[in-house]
Amino acid sequence: MTAVTRGDEMANPSAPKKNHSLIEDFLAYVCGGLMIAMGVLLFEKVGIITGGAAGMALILSKVSPFSFGMSFFLINLPFYALAWMKMGARFTINSFFSVALVSVLSDYLHLFVEVNSIDPLFASVMGGFLIAMGVLAFFRHRSSVGGVGIMAVFLQERYGIRAGKFQMGVDLSILVTAFFIMPVNLIFLSIVGAIVVNLLLTLNHKPGRYQIT
Repeated sequence: MTAVTRGDEMANPSAPKKNHSLIEDFLAYVCGGLMIAMGVLLFEKVGIITGGAAGMALILSKVSPFSFGMSFFLINLPFYALAWMKMGARFTINSFFSVALVSVLSDYLHLFVEVNSIDPLFASVMGGFLIAMGVLAFFRHRSSVGGVGIMAVFLQERYGIRAGKFQMGVDLSILVTAFFIMPVNLIFLSIVGAIVVNLLLTLNHKPGRYQIT
């Protein structure tokens, strides 16, 4: 069930938690998908990457014939079994739909938006904001767009490996890989974008604020 607002919780801690309607979920997924796709568009425009599955997809799109959308969709496929076991059927189905939506929007957003010129530092910060807000929209409606997060939860519960350390290790591995295919200034901007994403998620996505089961 999803959480009620903090104001409602303070006024009546025993107030029943209500599910979002299908139309509310759908609109949230479209808004979240568009924000993430726009953030990815800004990142791609200046040639930078980010962490997690999106970072892997951006790197794969640079060294293979696959687009970001196709790469992102394929990379997330192995994680759905873990999501089903750990998060339940609805969360898994929602996440599959969300990933597919982000993949399609990312590949075709350029048909509606053309960015001719943008400051690289602004692109890294603004792109990070957009991606983080999109991810939060999915979280709020019992969904996700990152297989790495699901794997982190699994490893923590099964083997005691801290989820944060695992995700940090994945992001560092992505950045190390980027050194072989990207100039140093773009790696720096990628780090700035990744910090923005993680900072916004850390400040706004806290235990107990959203329930995804």
